[in-house]
Amino acid sequence: MTSGAGPEGSGVPGPSLTAATAPGSPPTETALYRALLATVERLAAAGTPVADLKIAQGALAEMADAFATFRPYRDVRKVTLFGSARTRPEDPRYRHARTLAATMAEAGWMVVTGAGPGIMAAGVEGAGADRALGVDIRLPSEQEPVGFLADDPKLVQMRYFFTRKLMLMRESDAYVVLPGGFGTLDEAFELLTLLQTGKAAPAPVVLLDTAGGTYWRAWERFVTGEVAADGLISSEDRALYRITDDCEAAADELLGFYRNYHSSRWVGDLLVLRLAIAPSRPELASLNRRFADIVERGVIRPTRPLPPERAGDDHVDLPRIALRFDRAHYARLRQLIDACNVLTG
Repeated sequence: MTSGAGPEGSGVPGPSLTAATAPGSPPTETALYRALLATVERLAAAGTPVADLKIAQGALAEMADAFATFRPYRDVRKVTLFGSARTRPEDPRYRHARTLAATMAEAGWMVVTGAGPGIMAAGVEGAGADRALGVDIRLPSEQEPVGFLADDPKLVQMRYFFTRKLMLMRESDAYVVLPGGFGTLDEAFELLTLLQTGKAAPAPVVLLDTAGGTYWRAWERFVTGEVAADGLISSEDRALYRITDDCEAAADELLGFYRNYHSSRWVGDLLVLRLAIAPSRPELASLNRRFADIVERGVIRPTRPLPPERAGDDHVDLPRIALRFDRAHYARLRQLIDACNVLTG
C-alpha cells in the first residue's frame, strides 16, 4: 500500500543491471543482486580507501536493518512526524503533535518519528507503542530513544543522517513538519525537493503550528517573497504543502489525499493513477480541460491494468487513469490528484 517518498528510480543502474533487464520492465531480484555485487567489485578494483569503504558498508548495513524493521508494516499507511527535539511537553506544539499522532493512529495509520525527545516523543506518545516506528540517530551527545521504543523491535538505530532521512521519507505515505531547527528545516526542504522533482511519489505534506504561531507563515513569506519572486521555484509549487494550526484540518489533509487516489506508478511512458472511484465521462472531460498543460501528448484516459501491473498483481482490482505526464510539473500533478479526490463517478 505504501507509496513511499523515497528516491525510487533516482539512481542510474549499472551496466549489468541494464543488460539484464528488458526495456520498460522492472529489474529482477537476480539482476539487482548482480548489480550490487558488481558495485562491490568496482570498489575493489578501484582500490577504494578504507575510510570510503567504511561509509559504503555502514550505509548498506543500516539500510538492510531498516528494511527489515519496516518490512512487516509495508501494507500499513504511515505518517512521518518531523520537528524539534527541544520542544518541551508543556509546549502547545508538543500537544499538537501528540494529538495529531493519536488521530492518525485511530484512523489505522502508523506514526514514524526520529525516536528522540521533543516532537518525536510527542508523536510516539500520541500513537502509542503499538502504532509507532522509530528511526533513531546516534549522536555524540548520546541521544537516547524515547522510552516507549527503547527496546521495541520497531526501532532502528543509525549513524548516518542521510540513511536516516532516506528511511523517514521512503517508508511513509504522508508527512507532518512542526517548527524546529536546522535539522527540521533540512528535512522539510529535502522532502519538498523530492516531491517537486518527482524523486518521491506524490504525498501530502502538512506544515503544522499552533494558534498564533508565526513559524511557517514567516517561512512562507521567505519562500514566496524571495524564492518564488526570483523565479527560483514556480508559484504552483505551493500546492506541494499545506500550512495549518489546526490538528483536525491537518488530519483531514493527510487522510483526504487518499480519499479516492490510491497510488501511482510508471508503465513505460504512461503515468498510471490508481483510484477507488473512476471518473465519469463529464468528470474525465473536465480533468482533460483543466490539466492539458501537463499532458505531453494524447489525453488523460481510463485504462485497464496494464501488463506489468497484471504481472505483479499490482492493485489490479482498482480503476485507473493514465496520462503521458510531462515529468516536469509535479505540483500540477498534485493538483490533478486533488481533483481526483473529489470525483463522484
